[in-house]
Amino acid sequence: MSEQLSLLDEAKSSKTPPFETAKLIELWCAEPVFFASRELSDTYYTEGTIGNYALAYAFGWARSPYRLTGQATGKPRYIEDLSPLSQECYVLPAWSTIGSPIFRFERFNALSDSYWYAMTNNRVATAREDIVRVRQGDKPNTFRPSNYPQTGRLRLIERGNRFHTLVFGDREVPEYIRLGKFMSKVRIEVLEEYAVTPLPLGEYTSQACFSTADLPTDMDLLSFDLISMPPASLVRNLRFRAEAWQMGRYIVPANLQFCGGANHNGV
Repeated sequence: MSEQLSLLDEAKSSKTPPFETAKLIELWCAEPVFFASRELSDTYYTEGTIGNYALAYAFGWARSPYRLTGQATGKPRYIEDLSPLSQECYVLPAWSTIGSPIFRFERFNALSDSYWYAMTNNRVATAREDIVRVRQGDKPNTFRPSNYPQTGRLRLIERGNRFHTLVFGDREVPEYIRLGKFMSKVRIEVLEEYAVTPLPLGEYTSQACFSTADLPTDMDLLSFDLISMPPASLVRNLRFRAEAWQMGRYIVPANLQFCGGANHNGV
């Protein structure tokens, strides 16, 4: 009997959300925000959502080294940086308050302003003597490929756009953050605070955005819209079958956590 009671208590505790409260916050873009979500030819597009991993770093919840060296070079650190936060806090990807944000296009030009230059293999050369060396079969340093684009167009989220998201846990969020490739200024305002209510197994629909790497592995995805963007694709207009959490008018799958699906799959 005591063993059955302990199992019953364990089942009840497993349904208790790790977060008691959640805040609905608004992000107001004081400056244009840019992420290289998609690359088509020489145009670099920002998608109309803001990823929750970017928000976690911008909030100061996690820190990554300024420069990676050795075997860590080129290897993402999301699991190492964000997984320890799983029982402390969580934030959803932010969605536009008007359905789709307003964008702006800008052209950039990183070409040299020297007297002479020439286009080479993904690089702009500025030393004329290197042309002769290349013709002789040599490979001077100025002709090595570069890892950044020289010219192109950017699609940015225009200043003045507003986004909403839910922040779980008791951690404070700053009043202003820097976000995106250009560290654009974004203001944060807490709109409402909710109690997190667990819901039983069933079919639910949510209009929020979710990272596919954070969804619990035991839920059934019935229908959704996919947003392909790094580092993990997002889903919205999600209809699912699983346990859920309710915060006011918002319903989300239960047991969301940073890299939860990735950890389970050993990624």
